[in-house]
Amino acid sequence: MSMGRDELAFAGIARQAELVRAGEVSSRELVELYLERIERIDPQLNSFRTAIAEGSLAEADAADARRASGGDHPLLGVPIAVKDGVDVAGEITTHGTACFDEPESEDAHMVRRLRDAGAVILGKTNLPELAIPGFTETRAWGVTRNPWDTTRTPGGSSGGSASAVAAGLVAAASASDGAGSIRIPATNCGLFGLKPQRARIPLTPDPYVVDEEHWHGMSVNGCVTHTVLDTALYLDATAGPLPGTPHAPPDPHRPYAAAAREHPGELRIAWSLKAPRLLAPPAKLADSNRRGLEDTVELLGSLGHRVEHADPDYASVGNQVTALYLAGARQDARLTPNPERLEARTHGFARLGRPYSGRGVRVARRQTAKHAQRINRIFDDHDVLMTLVTRVPPVAVGRWDGQGALRTVLGMSAVYPYNAVWNYLGNPAASVPAGFTDDGLPLSVQLVGRPNDEATLLSLAAQIEAERPWADRRPPVS
Repeated sequence: MSMGRDELAFAGIARQAELVRAGEVSSRELVELYLERIERIDPQLNSFRTAIAEGSLAEADAADARRASGGDHPLLGVPIAVKDGVDVAGEITTHGTACFDEPESEDAHMVRRLRDAGAVILGKTNLPELAIPGFTETRAWGVTRNPWDTTRTPGGSSGGSASAVAAGLVAAASASDGAGSIRIPATNCGLFGLKPQRARIPLTPDPYVVDEEHWHGMSVNGCVTHTVLDTALYLDATAGPLPGTPHAPPDPHRPYAAAAREHPGELRIAWSLKAPRLLAPPAKLADSNRRGLEDTVELLGSLGHRVEHADPDYASVGNQVTALYLAGARQDARLTPNPERLEARTHGFARLGRPYSGRGVRVARRQTAKHAQRINRIFDDHDVLMTLVTRVPPVAVGRWDGQGALRTVLGMSAVYPYNAVWNYLGNPAASVPAGFTDDGLPLSVQLVGRPNDEATLLSLAAQIEAERPWADRRPPVS
């Protein structure tokens, strides 16, 4: 092994793939490293629902044999974790609940593509029930904690994935995002997290996906990673809609990894602190979060970009966002087997969604084009919009303990108002680290692109990363 064990654990999947190809490290060594770290560190975090120890070691040995035979797959031998809302053959997909009893017979399409790229599936990470809340705390699987401060949440719903990657328990993990569930955990854990364009990565098979859509088109698959290039490689391995997918985006003009390696050129960037109103007014903006955005504005200006203040015209889009989010939660609860095992708050989310189901969903979907035309006018004069992801640093574990669904969703909509609008419209959006609070908690900004333009976001985020590296700083729990 050509580097220290801790350095290897945080190396990222792009670097690990290079090391495996060069024969400087074996896939078995990577898997054994992570299994040891999971056993030693994860009791403090509860990021993994299960580690697939025996299976991942067997896959690692097969990957090493393929490399010895000349195999050159892009992620050959690299361990990746899968969020426990995505099917892995032979494992139960719990969706954060106690409602499922039978292991899955086949991989989800995204997992199949990861395996085709040579990746080793290391285990499954925790999420909140049915991926609804923006925190990862369940009666069935316990509380998942933030490695930067274990009294804080990593966010949700991809909280287990973000906690695991941030703590060096795996170099990349799948994530999904229906209202911020990639970007919020990435923000809270100091990672890069890109919500791809709607339908960029297949969602099926999944019992909650109806006509190739989840949450009425709000949800997408993606990942959380240490670096921008790591995410680009993951996208190259998994992207591509299935035949018949609604809103299937056009193929990218070049590989995402190429975009992440290219200079973005001189861009026109709008920045805005304005937040669309969802169910509650936005929470008071923390000085630290404002500072993270202002520092990034200054950095981008120094890099030669034209950066100016401009607010999107959100108008009443929050009404439609709320309708699809709550109607989607209701639909999932109704499709769940053994619904009596769901938590009371999850049943409460389902009740909140009742008035929006049916006609409310139809109206919200019908109005998408109108809202997109108005809000996306910001891109007539700008290439990228920069906002925040959250109004405050990571909130405390148990922030919404004992509160019903209504108070919980009101609280979340106040703290996390910037994200779900882009799920509704479909645009790609990314969480990019932007320093730390005085207490050492991660900060970030959100970069939003034109429809189908992940490439510009990757190029710009990679430029920010080169000027202000974030991956070398490690959390206390690691």
